[in-house]
Amino acid sequence: MQMKRAVRPTISLLATLGLAAALGAATAPPAQAQQMRCGPRAKIVAHLEKKYGETRHSVGLQQGRGLVEVYANADSGSWTILLTTPQGLSCLMAAGDAYQAMEASLADTPA
Repeated sequence: MQMKRAVRPTISLLATLGLAAALGAATAPPAQAQQMRCGPRAKIVAHLEKKYGETRHSVGLQQGRGLVEVYANADSGSWTILLTTPQGLSCLMAAGDAYQAMEASLADTPA
């Protein structure tokens, strides 16, 4: 029996890219956090919107670590994964281009 697993728009595909890095980011020492481009969430979100035109497209909780958000600009295709710790420190985990919102199941996706 072939199982179908629905792919959640963006977070299933993009968050996977940043989850390995996200595991360490929540507990990263301050020097590492600075290298990872971290700061107050409001400041980072404002920068993503102003510079890249990105808005939040999906959100999820990473158990015990924090909030994972995917910001994207559907017109330009740019995207960013942001992790915010319970202490309020937000870090850019991954970024790229060619953003696409997906509604298909994995079974419908060519190998």
